[in-house]
Order: sequence, then C-alpha cells, then structure tokens
Amino acid sequence: MKTLLLLFFISISVNKQTIYSFKVPNLEGGTIDMASFKGKKILIVNTASECGFTPQLEDLQKLQQQYKNKVVVIGFPANNFNQDKGTNAEIKE
Repeated sequence: MKTLLLLFFISISVNKQTIYSFKVPNLEGGTIDMASFKGKKILIVNTASECGFTPQLEDLQKLQQQYKNKVVVIGFPANNFNQDKGTNAEIKE
C-alpha cells in the first residue's frame, strides 16, 4: 500500500495533477468527484470492515460530523488482507 501511495504522489507531481482532478467510483455505483471537496481538508482512509481496528470507524464518523464544514472523511474499502469481503452493499453495511 505504501508503494501504491508513493507511485500515486509521484504520478501527480509529474503530471501536474492535483487530487481535485480525480473522480473515483463509490460503493453505490456512482462517482466521487474530488473537486467537490475544494476548500476542505480531505482525510482518505483505507477501511477494512472485518479488521480488529474497525471500532475506529466510529471515531472517524464523529470527526466528520464535528468538522463537516472543514473536513471530509472518505473511506475506501480494500481487501488487501482478507478483511473487507463481500458485495459493495455488505461492505457499506
């Protein structure tokens, strides 16, 4: 994952892109347009719904609610360690 993030940031700097130029799929089949978050801090979280650290997601939800005008928390499920299995609907649950 660290290698992937490093390559992502290298690609951005070489191509003169910013995070706001990206559109990524969401769990409902739609798209998240990162440009819609301009002016806010963006916290991107790699989630794993069956991980032992899942209770931390509750704290991230509180953070989002407390600072909703300044911060947006975006969770991306990843099954890198067999901890985010199932359909998109099951992961969202």
